[in-house]
Amino acid sequence: MKKGIILYQSKYGATSKYARWLQEMTDFDCMETPGAAPEQVLQYETVVLCGGIYASGIAGLSFLKKYFGSLKDKKTAILCVGASPYDEDALAAIRQHNLTGDLKEIPLFYGRGAWDESRMKFLDWTLCRMLQKAVAKKDPDTYEPWMKALMGAVGQVCDWTDRKYLLPLVEYLKG
Repeated sequence: MKKGIILYQSKYGATSKYARWLQEMTDFDCMETPGAAPEQVLQYETVVLCGGIYASGIAGLSFLKKYFGSLKDKKTAILCVGASPYDEDALAAIRQHNLTGDLKEIPLFYGRGAWDESRMKFLDWTLCRMLQKAVAKKDPDTYEPWMKALMGAVGQVCDWTDRKYLLPLVEYLKG
């Protein structure tokens, strides 16, 4: 049986960057989730899913949901990647929204991603603009961390990716 595989789904590149860094750090194989077949993944002892966060959902999670019955005996972890700074409450909300049923006990890790409105697809750009307008109506003193990050990134190109976000995940994988 092979050691481990990193499955990832990346829309704008930050999640892909984390998957490649994780591959370097673990020597696991790496594959995009849309091209993964369950028969391939079953050959591995450990499965790590890396997916961007879009509208509170984790990209690629549908693969785990669909095939978890076959994968439940494997060491499994999820790295979600988002533009907001790390926040315990926000990560707990992501967990509650996404990791239900059989997935409830899977360890969830977070890596901060990137922001570049010029690369966003029209729908993503439109949703971000609508969210920015809604947040702008609030008192800035009441902003949550993600709101501060959203408002601070308007019109900016930001890359917050950093290998340090992978360290807790790598420690988990070693244990």
